[in-house]
This record gives sequence, structure tokens and C-alpha cells, in this order.
Amino acid sequence: MSLKKYITRLSFIALFLVGLLSLSTGNLAFSQASEIPTEEEAITNGKTLFESNCTVCHAVHEKVVGPALINVYERRELPWLISFIKNSQKVIQGGDEYAVNLYNEYGKAVMPSFDYFSDDEIKNILAYVKNESENPPVEESAVAAGDGSGVAGGSGGGIPSEYLNLIIIGFVVVLVLILVVLVLIISVLKKFINQKEDLDPNEKEYANQKFEIGKLVKSNGFLFFVIFIFTAVVAKTVIDGLYTVGVQQGYQPTQPIAFSHEIHAGQFNIECQYCHTGVMISKSANIPSANICMNCHTVIKTESKEIAKIYEAIDYNPETAEYGTNVKSIEWVRVHNLPDLAYFNHSQHVNVAGLECQTCHGPIEEMAVVKQWSTLTMGWCINCHRETNVNSKGNDYYDDLIKAHDGEPLKVVDIGGLECSKCHY
Repeated sequence: MSLKKYITRLSFIALFLVGLLSLSTGNLAFSQASEIPTEEEAITNGKTLFESNCTVCHAVHEKVVGPALINVYERRELPWLISFIKNSQKVIQGGDEYAVNLYNEYGKAVMPSFDYFSDDEIKNILAYVKNESENPPVEESAVAAGDGSGVAGGSGGGIPSEYLNLIIIGFVVVLVLILVVLVLIISVLKKFINQKEDLDPNEKEYANQKFEIGKLVKSNGFLFFVIFIFTAVVAKTVIDGLYTVGVQQGYQPTQPIAFSHEIHAGQFNIECQYCHTGVMISKSANIPSANICMNCHTVIKTESKEIAKIYEAIDYNPETAEYGTNVKSIEWVRVHNLPDLAYFNHSQHVNVAGLECQTCHGPIEEMAVVKQWSTLTMGWCINCHRETNVNSKGNDYYDDLIKAHDGEPLKVVDIGGLECSKCHY
């Protein structure tokens, strides 16, 4: 065999091997994707884990503190992803080029370690990310245009205030018309009576008597009516005032830093428990410390005037990323206040009873400035204890009580929810 033919065959073999290599590399994402579970249960579990641990820094379709995670399972091998999620700093310190570049690109923000996650749990998270990547959210405007529901369909029921005003005005107009008709009828009857020739003089005088406002105002009946109405209005006002003593519903103070729950809890879906760390384990939900804010704001919105107030309070220099010693407290204004004689435990309601924060605080994820949504009065709490079912699922403590109630759902009132000592020291 000539040298030329030999070299030509070797070239074909080399090209063939390169082609195989490129095909195997190109199919890496496909073969890897097959290792990610597709069961509904896995996706649901992954969503729960993702929303509880990842949404603070990541979203699937947009950058937050960290990169968008759409199709992340196609960027790196599955073992690499699992190692990075469990301990990103270990991978970075190991000199992995991709991890180091990612770390530098996002301002050297440290991703928390999740070494307590099992490999299957991480695969469930990736299953959720894969499902979201393949099923991007539909624009709200498109949904509104295509679902066939009119404006009235989204009102949520009830009569709009402008319609109610029109109804009241309509009733007033009808009453005025009735009054005019009655006056006309009386006028016609007077003319008819006066045309009678055999009418008794006394009857004629009675029929033609004039209405005098002065006599009406001076009459005892009118005076009694005015005094009664005045007394009733004053009494009602005093009683309403007494019932509102200590009630701060609608209280919406200006805070020293303009923190928006609408952005954090609404737009970015940050769990309440991430900032209010005590809500699951203690009586108080606690005001978040500034270091929780700094988990994100060392790299995000660093140019904001409001974030600059946090930097000033903790004596942080964003240019050098160094902390000083001149630390000051952020004087947040308390919004929700209960009297000292009342006892309320957040962990009992949130952790044990499984109540959502919105049950008491209203649609907090829609509030740019927090306000007191509920009355938080004793009557409001009692009504809740009378109407709310006990969360007895998976809790053997309630088995005998449920049997005693013939299997009917337990209300809080059934387990001593109205005993005075439950809420009062």
C-alpha cells in the first residue's frame, strides 16, 4: 500500500472518530435528561424544594441574584450539577474553570451549601426546572385576550360601588316622583271637593287648610322625633368609638427604609420564613436582621438609595466589600400590636396549625407598604377559633378526639380554643 493511500485512510478514520465524538457530546444533554425523573410526584417535590430553598437567588426564566436556570441540565454533566448544588465553594476551590467564572461573573456571591440534600432530591429539583423550561409561562395579556372572560368576570362578585351609588340615586328619584304625584293627587282632590255644593262649611274649611311649617316645628311630636334621632346618632357614635379603642386596622406607617413585600414576596416569590426566621419555632416572627438583606444586596440593586441606607446602618462599603465597626440599629416601626394581656404564638399557628401568613396579615405579597389588614380584636380571634378546622392530619394526638366526635372534623373551639387561659396570662 502506498504511503499516500495509507495517509488518506488514516484521515478518514480520524474524521470518523471526531464525528462520533461530536455526536456523543451533542447527545450528552439528551442522555443526561433521561436520568432526570419525569413523574408528577418528583416534579411536585422538586417545586416544593425549589420554592423553599432556591427562589431567594434563582428563577427559571430570568436572572435574580444568580443566573436563570432554564435548561441548566444541558449546560453541565449531572454529577457536576449535584456536586455544585451540594457545595459550590468546594467545586470553586477545586479550580473548576466553569465554576470559577460563574463565581466571578455574579460578584463572588456565595451560594449556600445544600449538602443535606440527597441526590434524588436534587434530581427532583432539576425535574421541576426541566418541566418549567419546557413549559414556559404564558403571558397574562395573552391569557386575558384568549380565555373569553369579560371584564365583569374578573370582578370576583358583588356590586361595584359606582353601581350602588346609581341604585341609591335611582331610589331617591323615584321617591321624589312619588311625592310629586301625591301632591298632584291632593291638589286634584281639593278641587273636586270644592266643586261640591252641599259640602258642610267645617268640612270645606278642613279640606282647604294650609300646611304651616312653623306649627309643625313647634309641635311636641316633631320635637320628640328630633331629640330621639339626635340621641340615637350620638349614642351610636360613642359605642362605635368605644369598639375601636386599641384597634389599628389599616395602620400603615412610613418605615425608615422603603421595603416592598410586593417585590420580594410577590414578584420574586421569596418565602416569608426566609426573612422572618422565627415564625416556625418561636412566639415571635421577628424583624429580619440586616445580614439577611445582605445575602442578596451585596450584588443586587447596589445603586439603590434605599439599599444605601442598609449599607450605612451596618457600616458596609460596597466598593471594597468591607464592614466597619460603626453599626447602627435600623429603627423599624412596628405595624401589628397586641395588648400585653394577650398571648399569641406564631409557631403554634404557622408550624402546628399550618396557617398561611395571609390568614391574618392579608395579601401581604401585594403590599408595597405593609399595613394592618385584620382587626386583630378578641372577637375576630374567637370567630376564627369557632370556624377553623383543626389540622389533625398525620397527628395521632387527635385520634381519640376525632373518634369522640364521630369522625367529624374538629374545630379549634372543640379542643379548648375558647378557654380564657389559652390567650390570657
